[in-house]
Amino acid sequence: MADAVLGVATEKLRVHFAMPPEKTARFPRAARLLRHADFERVYKQGRRHFSASLTVFYWPRPQTQPPVTSTASSSSTAGLRIGFTVGRALGGAVQRNRMKRRLREAVRMSLPHPGVAADVVINPKKSLLTTDFAAVLNEITRAFAVIEQKLSQTTSEKAPTEASTNRTAGARGPKPGSRKPEAGSRA
Repeated sequence: MADAVLGVATEKLRVHFAMPPEKTARFPRAARLLRHADFERVYKQGRRHFSASLTVFYWPRPQTQPPVTSTASSSSTAGLRIGFTVGRALGGAVQRNRMKRRLREAVRMSLPHPGVAADVVINPKKSLLTTDFAAVLNEITRAFAVIEQKLSQTTSEKAPTEASTNRTAGARGPKPGSRKPEAGSRA
């Protein structure tokens, strides 16, 4: 009889595990930074934002960049693309993976609406493992707000002014009427 009860209990467990998992909120592929060249570009050309338990590198993507793949939607060119780097100096594989999971969840929970197109790389510090998740979430949210604010300022500053558009882009010679007459010639 005990075997029959045990068999029913294991059958219920098997049925529970055989069911497909519920759909969970994911970190979409279009919102991830994947290529090594993109990480390098952010590190070399981008800016930095520092906080207590992480460093955020960011670089504004040009607006004319073509989508990476032909099947990608328009969301791949708008908004932030985020990547994570956790070096071996921060701990073993278990600690590094825990840091990445915490960061991914914090980014997923605080990802802003697509506004500024930028690539972002997040480098955690060793203190991320002991920091409360609410504090990590607050730091990520603050970093995204700073990035959006700084990049929206730079795009407004780069707007062409009237003085810069007066000259043609290809004109290399002096302006008309600014040439000095050559010595010995009569003008």
